Amino acid sequence: MSLLLEGLRQALLLLVSGDREVWGILALSLAVSGVATLLSLLIGIPLGAVLALTRFPGRRLAVSLVNTGMGLPPVVVGLFVSILLWRSGLFGGLELLYTPAAIVIAQAVIASPIVTGITLAAVQNVPAAFRLQLYALGASHVQMVQVVLREARLPMLAAVMAGFGGVISEIGASLMVGGNIKGQTRTLTTAMVLETGRGNFEIAIALSLLLLALVFLVNWALTVIQQRRSP
Repeated sequence: MSLLLEGLRQALLLLVSGDREVWGILALSLAVSGVATLLSLLIGIPLGAVLALTRFPGRRLAVSLVNTGMGLPPVVVGLFVSILLWRSGLFGGLELLYTPAAIVIAQAVIASPIVTGITLAAVQNVPAAFRLQLYALGASHVQMVQVVLREARLPMLAAVMAGFGGVISEIGASLMVGGNIKGQTRTLTTAMVLETGRGNFEIAIALSLLLLALVFLVNWALTVIQQRRSP
């Protein structure tokens, strides 16, 4: 108990003192996970909508792959992204390995199946009769998709929460493709691993509390939007 209290005290001191390293780690964690979540939304929402609204050969296999990807181990993603970005890899010439961009790529790969799967479920919950009614009223296919996505927007906010929560708290992929370089690719989770390995449990607890606070604030803001009711 005393260790936890000391960790809380350290967290408050780190924030109040304006520690540049801690604020830098916080900012980097929020930036890379935010961009990765945005990319996963750009990929996952259209893909989830297509899987929900169309029928084609191999659809069941595609849905099964998406469902499998929702539980994809981050270390596996980190391994394959590292291979692709390695100097002799397919994209080695871009020299992205051990940069924040590499972390963004890995985290986007992790979050995209999550967003796709939740979008798929949300859109499928819109009754088929509603879609037929839109067609009967003269709506085009594009207009039908737009209206259905608007109807499913509140459940789809869960995709944002799940995607962001999945990447901000992962460690394996970020450590493998980012390298945990001080001042460049060190995030909250990789810093926690480093401090724990050094035996600095108070600092590790402080960083974990900051991570929990960050996740709570983001999800609280999204929950307020999701639960808002029009007058």
